[in-house]
Amino acid sequence: MKKKDELTKAVPEMPEGGLSRRRFMGAAAMAGVAGAAGLGTAVMSREAFAAASEEARNKFVIHPGELDEYYGFWSGGHSGEVRVLGVPSMRELMRIPVFNVDSATGWGLTNESKDILGRDNTYLNGDCHHPHISMTDGRYDGKYLFINDKANSRVARIRLDIMKTDKITHVPNVQAIHGLRLQKVPHTKYVFCNAEFTIPHPNDGSDFSMEQSYTMFNAIDAETMEVAWQVIVDGNLDNTDADYTGKYVASTCYNSEKALDLAGTMRNDRDWAVVFNVPRIEQAVKNGNFKTLGDSKVPVVDGRHGSELTRYIPVPKNPHGLNTSPDGKYFIANGKLSPTCTVIAIDKLDDLFAGKLNEERDVVVAEPELGLGPLHTTYDGRGNAYTTLFIDSQVCKWNVADAIRHYNGEKVNYIRQKLDVHYQPGHNHASLTESRDADGKWLVVLSKFSKDRFLPVGPLHPENDQLIDISGEEMKLVHDGPTFAEPHDCILVRRDQIKTRKIWDREDAFFAGAREQAKKDGVTLEMDNKIIRDGNKVRVYMTSVAPAYGTTEFKVKQGDEVTVYITNLDMVEDVTHGFCMVNHGVSMEISPQQTSSVTFVADQPGVHWYYCNWFCHALHMEMRGRMLVEPA
Repeated sequence: MKKKDELTKAVPEMPEGGLSRRRFMGAAAMAGVAGAAGLGTAVMSREAFAAASEEARNKFVIHPGELDEYYGFWSGGHSGEVRVLGVPSMRELMRIPVFNVDSATGWGLTNESKDILGRDNTYLNGDCHHPHISMTDGRYDGKYLFINDKANSRVARIRLDIMKTDKITHVPNVQAIHGLRLQKVPHTKYVFCNAEFTIPHPNDGSDFSMEQSYTMFNAIDAETMEVAWQVIVDGNLDNTDADYTGKYVASTCYNSEKALDLAGTMRNDRDWAVVFNVPRIEQAVKNGNFKTLGDSKVPVVDGRHGSELTRYIPVPKNPHGLNTSPDGKYFIANGKLSPTCTVIAIDKLDDLFAGKLNEERDVVVAEPELGLGPLHTTYDGRGNAYTTLFIDSQVCKWNVADAIRHYNGEKVNYIRQKLDVHYQPGHNHASLTESRDADGKWLVVLSKFSKDRFLPVGPLHPENDQLIDISGEEMKLVHDGPTFAEPHDCILVRRDQIKTRKIWDREDAFFAGAREQAKKDGVTLEMDNKIIRDGNKVRVYMTSVAPAYGTTEFKVKQGDEVTVYITNLDMVEDVTHGFCMVNHGVSMEISPQQTSSVTFVADQPGVHWYYCNWFCHALHMEMRGRMLVEPA
């Protein structure tokens, strides 16, 4: 073990005027290393670290014109969107609006997006945390990405062939959908999601006490996006993950006390990870052993203590992340207020549910001490785990097999390395780590604070997503990436696992509503430029070929409800058109072979120009037209 004075020398001297954030975090990290030195953690010299990082950076450079090896999908946090990055370049490629309003694409403005958001949608915000990609036999199939909305208790599905949201489900009977994961085997039949906060039932204002309050674990049919069933639990629910058999799902609980105050949530020395037996739940629903709540028709089963549907495994207090190892052997619950992670052997769960074990903790095979504030764990496919330490501002690399040996009494160092990150990491994610194909090349750490890592931009700072090379024995930091408000998690998939369209299919279901209305109006979307009047409703059909609209002028009356349908006839990829009606709050994207529509009220008499707001041609500025509004 290093002597105290040796460690002190490694910490920069305090500058005049106090300790900077950067220096403070360095000192805190060194202190954390000192505490773990007995477990064999190595501290790299500055020179060695710099050389290693330079070597790693040479791997991550993607030259102009070259393509990345991975797609990365980032949750957009309280922006309500999903962001697409290339990895390892960390170049942002696209933003996919989900729960938010986006004037560039018209999401939240177009009829197509309103049909998905819900015509009665009153929410203009979202809080996206956990993006996950559909799977077949434990491998990403590239069909869908699912994302939660904690703010408004929703789950959305994104079609990855067009990178557009195509379904949004509001989960009934619960509040704050947080943890979300997918069934991995045999395919993604269910989207599993946790409702974090307990509420009374009925939640009609007649009772504000906690007596009748509970929350539920939810399963959504991945194809229909209808809620299949819900499970009442004790305590609350945080994060979740599924196994590689299709049988078990586990979730952490940080408030077994059902407390309303901060101190109360930390009262118990242990909370739990609750394990759900999916086949038993399905059978209970099939047998009619369920109830419904309020106006909802969703089957609700009781999974509280004593139920045959669940088991509650005690783990140290206030656990957070729950992550399945890619070999399918373990659930790992991250301690948060405990410096430990709890390793749960999935192959012992059958005996636990069969009543063959003495107690629930008999499924725990390791509980390594890693550092302060363990939040999330990811894997490299070589037997190593990587856990973020929020308080220490570090990532800890540790070996699962050695941790199990240590738990069984052997004197073995299970910690391989600790690496400083900047600052206070939450989620982390290694390439392909949620699948059988975890390849141990890259690790993304999503840090909650950037502080002094970037140019100052005012009181609101960006977060910091850091890219780390984990292909060798040592982790090597290669990139800092500022991100805006506030990515929680990401997922990395090989680029060959995502198959996108270059132009739209004219029969795509995304604009089926426009095709249906055009058929009723006797309009051929690919050919006609027509105006249809139906009382005070006017439907304007037009085509577009860069750099011109098929209709450059139309006349309506003040107060008319106007719907504009535009079909982009260009066949060349990347020739996207736009439509923006000046002073009407209307704009939308129309990509090649797509039909988009938008509805608004022509409430202002006079001349109103519309124009193409997506650059499409050298004569782009000339792509315009007029709406003439006659006074009422």
